[in-house]
Amino acid sequence: MRILIVTGIYPPEIGGPAEYAKNLEEVWVSQGYQVSVKIFGRFKKIPWGVRHIVFFLYILPSVVRADYIVTLDAFSAGVSTVASRLFNKKNVFRTGGDALWELYVDRTGDLVLLREFYKTRLGNLSLKEKITFYLMRWALKNLSAIIWSTEWQKNIFMDPYDLKDQRHFIVENYYGPKILSKNSKVKNFVASTRKTKWKNRETLQKVFAQGEVVKSGVILDTDVIPHDEFLDRLSASYAVIVASLGDISPNTILDAIRSNKPFVLTRENGLYNRIKDIGLFVDPQDPEDIKNKVLWLAKRENYEGQRQKIEGFTFTHTWEEIADEIINIWKTI
Repeated sequence: MRILIVTGIYPPEIGGPAEYAKNLEEVWVSQGYQVSVKIFGRFKKIPWGVRHIVFFLYILPSVVRADYIVTLDAFSAGVSTVASRLFNKKNVFRTGGDALWELYVDRTGDLVLLREFYKTRLGNLSLKEKITFYLMRWALKNLSAIIWSTEWQKNIFMDPYDLKDQRHFIVENYYGPKILSKNSKVKNFVASTRKTKWKNRETLQKVFAQGEVVKSGVILDTDVIPHDEFLDRLSASYAVIVASLGDISPNTILDAIRSNKPFVLTRENGLYNRIKDIGLFVDPQDPEDIKNKVLWLAKRENYEGQRQKIEGFTFTHTWEEIADEIINIWKTI
């Protein structure tokens, strides 16, 4: 079978879709499939709209040859949908974040929660965002199927995008085997995030700058580095913190679990049912709640209790299993 992967980013760029594309490619190639990867992000210097047309023409030969198209990027989902329908190809979209919500929050600075965005803010969209919304709705309704990593995101999208007649599948994110964990030399909380407003970085910085928090000895680590280097740094860290306004399936937390590192996570997430017994959860709009959880975890006895809980978490979901699940979806659509 010939598989085309359409992604927005690819290593050495950092992000979930990049790792997803690279690992799916590696697994499928090892299994004997013919795999082609097309990267939409390489056309980002071309003006919006024009880049979509250029990318459409760029992927057409690969679409014609493909038996199965797996799209990992919301911005190019419409392009791959048009191309796949034109040549009657099976095309599934594996969702990641929410591109429209991210665009809106970064443009306006309106720190609205992801789960509230579609209920309360659609009337405030810019022209570009309105076009993005309607194109995205058309694409989601006209794909062969949608793959969600969490039921949480699926439930948020169902009504605004009118997806009751679409085919839906849940394929959980990658939960890898445990990796080497080292004792931290300082009480650093890793919060490596892109400088986007929905990640709530400024709130974290203000919390960690408070006198009581500084006195506890904890520090905030926000440096962004390539994933392999990041895993090494995380394995020697004290803890991980993600306090974003909505995080569907945060890879940083999954890496923390692999490293047996305690974590503080926004309660606005899609992983809760899987990891509810091993983490600390905060209201991202409540700095006091974030501060209290950080101070609680700064105490060694509390820290050790959380570490033991995470050490006992042994669930895995390998790239091989993920790749097989996506192949099985092809067989049913």
